[in-house]
Amino acid sequence: MSTTIGRSTARGLPEWDRCAVMGVVNVTPDSFSDGGRWFDTTAAVEHGLHLVAQGADLVDVGGESTRPGAPRVDEEEELRRVVPVVRGLAAEGVTVSVDTMRATVAARAVDAGAVLVNDVSGGLADPGMVPAVAAAEVPFVVMHWRGFSDTMNSLAVYDDVVTEVLGELRVRLEAVVDGGVDPDRIVIDPGLGFAKLAPHDLALVAHLPELHA
Repeated sequence: MSTTIGRSTARGLPEWDRCAVMGVVNVTPDSFSDGGRWFDTTAAVEHGLHLVAQGADLVDVGGESTRPGAPRVDEEEELRRVVPVVRGLAAEGVTVSVDTMRATVAARAVDAGAVLVNDVSGGLADPGMVPAVAAAEVPFVVMHWRGFSDTMNSLAVYDDVVTEVLGELRVRLEAVVDGGVDPDRIVIDPGLGFAKLAPHDLALVAHLPELHA
């Protein structure tokens, strides 16, 4: 996550006076960094608590890998993976976000205690996502996205990655706000590694102040 609109911290999140640290719990068998290590609910909750003990300000729980080439999981399986972990961490007082592209998963996770929805598609993958987030009145991470994991590498084609990502994000943000999401609850993510090669990522990092403008 890189920045917010209009506030130092998105409305609905704690007011941090520094860059917040997000810990990640992948409740998946196939994530590229730690696939399978936290696939069990108990292990996932314990890992989330360990991340908080190490200094994480919030913990992001996801049940669907977004590594390049990863297949999608069905909704029921994603719910089975995510909701118990969100509930377990929230019960321990952890600030929890849910990483999902599905409106139903987002809504169920919020009901279980998640306070932020982190959608790598920015609401494009599921037309029900923006209305669900608007109704829940929780912060929403809007990431730059061009396609699902099985095709995104082929979409990493840019003439000017900074200009194009900024332009595509502006269009997406307008749609999200028009869909009823409070602008002060939106967090912008340039989507490093998603439909981007290493030179694209480096260029975006070098121009992060432009995302904040």
